[in-house]
Amino acid sequence: MRVKNLGRSIYRETWQAMQDFTNARDQDTADELWITEHAAVFTQGLNGKPEHLLAPGDIPVVQIDRGGQVTYHGPGQLVLYCLLDIMRLGLGVKALVAVIEQSVIDLLRDYGIDARTRTGAPGVYVGDAKIAALGLRIRKGCCYHGLSLNVDVELEPFARINPCGYQGLAVTRLLDFGIEDDVDAVGEKLASKLIGHLSEKKSGSAGR
Repeated sequence: MRVKNLGRSIYRETWQAMQDFTNARDQDTADELWITEHAAVFTQGLNGKPEHLLAPGDIPVVQIDRGGQVTYHGPGQLVLYCLLDIMRLGLGVKALVAVIEQSVIDLLRDYGIDARTRTGAPGVYVGDAKIAALGLRIRKGCCYHGLSLNVDVELEPFARINPCGYQGLAVTRLLDFGIEDDVDAVGEKLASKLIGHLSEKKSGSAGR
């Protein structure tokens, strides 16, 4: 597993790079996790409904190929892209989503934050507020896209949409709980959590 920190990256260029990586990989290609953050952008998933875009204003909207509805990316939000051979890992999509969510929950627990999932609503929540969103694309038994975790991102743009298709959904961030780690620090910690869980799953699959 390789972890790459892209710093601040351009959304469309990073999206294209994920597709190129996935199309070119073979059975021997190492999996990668990309840590990044983007300039302000709304991304609309494959089945995204236009009514969930309330008032995007000057923030661009990009139609993309992941699942899910509309979400927001911006400075101060960790985006962790997961370029994984899920067949090699022995994971189905639901199991992969559960591993990603659990990695975020474990990270937040280390920060003293009690987080959990919601049935039928992918992502991670603190109380009634969403702190992490995820969306994946599966191609040739491999996945790309990944998850976003709000670190110290401005929250106002989330009011311009129905986040992930949920009207009035509250959104929160690590800063609201007194956490002052930056995106890079949080990204490295989350990548480590995810690698640990994926290793456990792969070992468990190999042992059966």
